[in-house]
Amino acid sequence: MNKQAKIPKATIKRLSLYYRQLELLEFDGYRMVSSDKMAWLCQVNPAQVRKDLGYFGEFGVRGVGYDVRDLMKEIKNILAVNRNWKMGIVGLGHLGTALANHQYFPARGFTFVAAFDSDPKKIGRLAAPGLVIEDVKDLPAIARERGFEIGVIATPAKQAQSVANALANAGIKAILNFSRCQIQVPEGCKIEDIDLTIRLDILAYKVKNEFGL
Repeated sequence: MNKQAKIPKATIKRLSLYYRQLELLEFDGYRMVSSDKMAWLCQVNPAQVRKDLGYFGEFGVRGVGYDVRDLMKEIKNILAVNRNWKMGIVGLGHLGTALANHQYFPARGFTFVAAFDSDPKKIGRLAAPGLVIEDVKDLPAIARERGFEIGVIATPAKQAQSVANALANAGIKAILNFSRCQIQVPEGCKIEDIDLTIRLDILAYKVKNEFGL
């Protein structure tokens, strides 16, 4: 879609949020939902909901709303989560181990097929059921062999850039970075940074300024 290059990143984030609310609505037995209700559930305005969806086509019936199941299917197609994605994780400390064992990922179609670490004491151990920790030096060969498409970095910050380089050199086009380090990747490789400390800073600021704590 030619228009897709102009779609704001915030719209994609809200589409993910809409999908989660639609799941809850379906679970509660709703068949239809209005843009007003969707907006209320997601804490945005109805015009924003309609604008976000309008980037991708015409959905719903004016004055009636959206079919919950149909809209879920459309959003899954837009977000490309209507298929399974293979992932490899590097860094099996406390955070990496927790991520490798998180049931939310496979429930969403994201499955870890490889786990890596540089610590000889960890190599050969299970990161999660059926997932053996392997030497990060073997990452390029294993990436080719198992064909994982997303790399997850859960290493200390000082190791993150070299791991990103290894993933990019192995042909990985998408990286989810949990390290507290701004990573540079070559053109053609997409990266999403998740720094929990930044989120905590923002939350602390909001609490202080809005509630005076």
